[in-house]
Amino acid sequence: MVRMSAEERRESVIRAAIDEFAQKGFYGTSTEVIAKRVGVSQPYLFRLFPDKKAMFAAAARRCMDDVRRVMGEAAEGLEGEEALHAMADAYSQLISEHPERLQMQMQTYVTVAAAEAEGDHEFGEAVRAGWMKLWDAVEMSVGEETRTFLAYGMLINTLAAMGFPPGHRVWHGMWPAAQMKGRAEA
Repeated sequence: MVRMSAEERRESVIRAAIDEFAQKGFYGTSTEVIAKRVGVSQPYLFRLFPDKKAMFAAAARRCMDDVRRVMGEAAEGLEGEEALHAMADAYSQLISEHPERLQMQMQTYVTVAAAEAEGDHEFGEAVRAGWMKLWDAVEMSVGEETRTFLAYGMLINTLAAMGFPPGHRVWHGMWPAAQMKGRAEA
């Protein structure tokens, strides 16, 4: 059997952390469950990440980076409305095929609010920095429509997270890509 490098193991921990944190949030997820899912001991897990918050932050960053990458690839060589629709399609496909990515985003926002309420502003600053990278990437492609595009995105996140099925009246009037056609049922 081939042994994984620490970096490969770290990557598997991030993937497992996304799945676990997406389902149960920061406070409802134990590091023991993540370690077991990856097949490592908790002490080894803490050699890869200093603490649970660092694991959560890595999972949150990965989700934001993935959204930015998927949307950037979709908009490559496009501008304006063409880029907007390509990014909307790509994002809708991402959260349809990987609903844990949407759930992780929602858990991230809740965790930022909880951390801020406890006086921990560092995590919120990191998440806001990641969000601004996404904002900047969208703005490069769609310009003035950035606010509207991201506002629709947040509405889509909320409706999808609440489980509104494709074809429900809440989806009518949105961009075709935003109507979650073919969305996997949660």
